[in-house]
Amino acid sequence: MARLAKGDEAPDFTLPDQDGEPVSLADFAGRRVVVYFYPKDDTPGCTKEACQFNDSLPDFSGLGVDVLGVSADPAASHRRFRERHGLTLRLLTDADHAVMERYGAWGEKTLYGRTSTGVIRSTFLIGPDGRIEQAWYNVRADGHAAKVLEAVGA
Repeated sequence: MARLAKGDEAPDFTLPDQDGEPVSLADFAGRRVVVYFYPKDDTPGCTKEACQFNDSLPDFSGLGVDVLGVSADPAASHRRFRERHGLTLRLLTDADHAVMERYGAWGEKTLYGRTSTGVIRSTFLIGPDGRIEQAWYNVRADGHAAKVLEAVGA
């Protein structure tokens, strides 16, 4: 599994959002964007992470940064997740994990001593030039949005 590092070109993508509208990385050319990959809607860690990113949206926006969440969940799941938790951030569907694989956010992981294949909770700060400014792998959900916000403002 290839990992992305600072200076690497961010792999382009086009994925549907919670309303089925296509969202491409190219849509954010000239802007900074945070793309975070998470395992599943409505699970405790993913809910905490999404709510914290959502609560920080005004701060990210004030710094000219957009935030996108990506999981394999379908649009209907994303809509319910947003409604249930009052989320306004856009959630994208990567059903076949192809984008996750290109970002190194899909692969073998170990949890409680058991190895499985799945989403590796990862976040990327992509600069206006389309290059990775910072990459975080195997992040802890709680408090992560604040760490990303701190890096964005630095």
